[in-house]
Amino acid sequence: MAEVAHHNIPAVDMINATSRLQLEAIEIRNNKPNWGSYFRSQIIQQDDYTFITSYENAKTKEERDQVLAANDANGKAAKTMANLTQAAKDQNVRYVLTLFDDMLQEDKARVELFHSAAARQQRTIWSQYLGILQRQDNFIVNQMSSIIAKLACFGTTRMEGQDLQYYFSFLKEQLKNSATNEYMNTTARCLQMMLRHDEYRHEFVDNDGVQALVTALNGKTNFQLQYQLIFAVWCLTFNADIARRAPSLGIIQALGDILSESTKEKVIRIILASFVNILNKVDEREIKREAALQMVQCKTLKTLELMDAKKYDDPDLEDDVKFLNDELTLSVHDLSSYDEYYSEVRSGRLQWSPVHKSEKFWRENAPRFNDKQFEVVKILIKLLETSHDPLILCVAAHDIGEYVRHYPRGKTVVEQYQGKQAVMRLLTAEDPNVRYHALLAVQKLMVHNWEYLGKQLDTDAQGETVAVK
Repeated sequence: MAEVAHHNIPAVDMINATSRLQLEAIEIRNNKPNWGSYFRSQIIQQDDYTFITSYENAKTKEERDQVLAANDANGKAAKTMANLTQAAKDQNVRYVLTLFDDMLQEDKARVELFHSAAARQQRTIWSQYLGILQRQDNFIVNQMSSIIAKLACFGTTRMEGQDLQYYFSFLKEQLKNSATNEYMNTTARCLQMMLRHDEYRHEFVDNDGVQALVTALNGKTNFQLQYQLIFAVWCLTFNADIARRAPSLGIIQALGDILSESTKEKVIRIILASFVNILNKVDEREIKREAALQMVQCKTLKTLELMDAKKYDDPDLEDDVKFLNDELTLSVHDLSSYDEYYSEVRSGRLQWSPVHKSEKFWRENAPRFNDKQFEVVKILIKLLETSHDPLILCVAAHDIGEYVRHYPRGKTVVEQYQGKQAVMRLLTAEDPNVRYHALLAVQKLMVHNWEYLGKQLDTDAQGETVAVK
């Protein structure tokens, strides 16, 4: 796709990556099945035997093309590959799938042979091969997945409907099992291929694929896998609708965390390219500003400052650094304390930023928590109910208490949305700091005489031995 090639980021390399799949494939290629024995035992048919041995014996690409051409009109090539991949013996299926994968990798146009043969039978290629993803042998499953990605991307026939949903659901499950999936590089590579095509992006997002990607990125990954997964995210950001949803999908926070710690230039480059895409593709001022603020909260400006001090022999990278510097600096210009707070709450990543302890902030902004049908109050309560991070729980409990203290009807609002129960449950939390801030919040919910409460809190604080974060 032309737009994906805008930056000089390498195209997907489907054959030279040092992945477990490719390392195993090297050994598998050297163990050819004894097709003659299978033919004599009538395990395979004459047509299948003739095609597979002719193709194996071809020494050059030209000779292999000739074999394929001679067996295309009658559909023998496609039929043989389909027949042999249904074999009962895993060792033979591994070999045939590796041969199949090499066949498509050598010449992308060959996928049309298989699509055309399926069309002549009034079926799709997917109906022949998607079922193999359910086999027990992990090499077979992942080699088949690699082939399906090629069949879906190399030609003009696109996967769609239930077939596409099924394949993306499979890839998503592979991502979810990232801790135990020894073929994660292959899963990521398939996503890199698929998401370069805009036709596939919305289906992936609608299938909760982004959440699976973000979860995998937040886990323990080596930098090569990290790069591949971010490449998939980068591809998604070329779609304006998806870029518009980036602030709410957790994409920016996940990439921002990696950016603040990564020392690998290609990882840094593709994260910055993703950020540029998001800001470029979004026209709505408020969404664009929220995206920029999330990038600022992830300390992207500091990273850009450090990068600006270095000299990279890469015009694209320099352009991205300058663009982001300008956009993010503009976004924080005249930024109100409430804008900063609102963005922090929306991100779900609360920390003890100065506004939380500012009496002036609460006095001026507590009524704004009622905007958009009490959106901020609802988010804080949701964090109290779902977060397992002690810091987030402390800050959320504190902020609920301050809202109640500074807004006359705050107690009623919080109780209406079950905030009181959420705070009280934290009175028995394991973390002492969480218990402390939950106690303060409960007191604020219970007491109306704030002058008396102030004196009471001072007394409680003196008696509390726990250090407050």
